[in-house]
Amino acid sequence: MTPTDPKADLRFYLQSARDALLWKLEGLSEYDIRRPATPTGTNLLGLVKHAAGVELGYLGDVFGRPSGEPLPWVADGAETNADMWATADESRAFVVELYRRAWVHADATIDALALDTVGRVPWWAEGRDEVTLHHAVIRVIADTQRHAGHADIIRELTDGAVGMREDNTAVPAGGAVWWEEYRGRLEQAAREAEGRGISGQTR
Repeated sequence: MTPTDPKADLRFYLQSARDALLWKLEGLSEYDIRRPATPTGTNLLGLVKHAAGVELGYLGDVFGRPSGEPLPWVADGAETNADMWATADESRAFVVELYRRAWVHADATIDALALDTVGRVPWWAEGRDEVTLHHAVIRVIADTQRHAGHADIIRELTDGAVGMREDNTAVPAGGAVWWEEYRGRLEQAAREAEGRGISGQTR
């Protein structure tokens, strides 16, 4: 196996998560990208807005490279969870373009600094607020992939669309009948397991 550049690996997985998150907005109405899909209000456009702030923070401010982007929703005194949803005045284009600018700024930080460069996270506890660029990038990848997973579920529940990427859905190519039968088998297995009282047991 040919060794790869560590930064290239990190950039690949970060970009794949970014692309997946944005793809989940495509083809949906303004209402559907904003509506709260869970009891805690998780919504598609809010996930993108949050991800933009995460990148600008961890891969910008933390390493002394502020972007200059005004982010009032994460400033002192901001409303709780203001970064997790878009107001009616914050357009889809505004949020998406902010996220894309965050990519450029974050990527420039990754390119400019060594992975062992140490930054300081001002929102972490004093004395435990230092982090390497390597750690910060992995943290951002983990956060973005997690939210891309949230977006997967929200999109499927919204209009049935599924897939990891536009060019690779990563799901079996079964039709509606196959999926209905598959889901039925899972439901049956779950009910049988409950009926047998095997929770917590292993083979």
